[in-house]
Amino acid sequence: MPQTRQSVVPINKDLSRLEALSQPGVAYGRDLEKREILPLHCHRRAQLVYASQGVMTVATQSASYVVPPQRAVWMPAGVEHRIGARSAVAMRTLYIEPLLTTDLPTEVCVLQVTPLLRELIVAAVATGPCYEPDSPQSRIMSVIFDQIPAQPVASLALPMPTDPRVLRVAQSLLSNPADSRDLTAWASTVGASKRTLGRLFTAQTGMTFREWRQQRRLLRSLELLATGDNVTSTALELGYDNTSAFIAMFRRCLGTTPARYLSITDL
Repeated sequence: MPQTRQSVVPINKDLSRLEALSQPGVAYGRDLEKREILPLHCHRRAQLVYASQGVMTVATQSASYVVPPQRAVWMPAGVEHRIGARSAVAMRTLYIEPLLTTDLPTEVCVLQVTPLLRELIVAAVATGPCYEPDSPQSRIMSVIFDQIPAQPVASLALPMPTDPRVLRVAQSLLSNPADSRDLTAWASTVGASKRTLGRLFTAQTGMTFREWRQQRRLLRSLELLATGDNVTSTALELGYDNTSAFIAMFRRCLGTTPARYLSITDL
């Protein structure tokens, strides 16, 4: 599968100034065009990476995450990450002082975003990053702080291995998730025994090879569906023999069908 050309765009120079503001939470909006990517960077503050429209991928050194509009990535302070736009994206981000995050996850994760939290984030960005204590804007931010810990964690991460042999398999499946070669075939390709390759996959990703490949296909399906592909073309691109098999996998992983999932995301 050919690689899609991406355009690297610079990090906003004003972000350092915004993060230095006295407000405990700073809201920031930025739009990205399809296939634009923000290069590897990190922040002094913790970050809620959210897009009110479009689909992003967020990647750290150890995992990648797909972020459709009803999900957000929680990024603790100091974690290096890059952000890619799989479609035109309206990125609406919150930067939160680390001292206020003691009740929030200490690791990167994907959080569900309720319609209420979505509207609060959009309102906070619309009013701008600067606000006075006890102002309506500060009260919006306080409600956001209450809402973030209440959001369930969504299993939309794809952990990346580090062993060169396993990483070679993973990177190939990142490029072509439809590849149906089994572990025996991959072991022969990368010069490792099937047992060794399977053991390393589990040890370094927390998933078996089959689970990791399924997760890769699931995340790719979210990108395709959220950017307009129909269920049939998505199933075929991911290597499924028929649509029913793809829908069954989707339901097992996310508890609903692709059509219902898409209706939920249309906030």
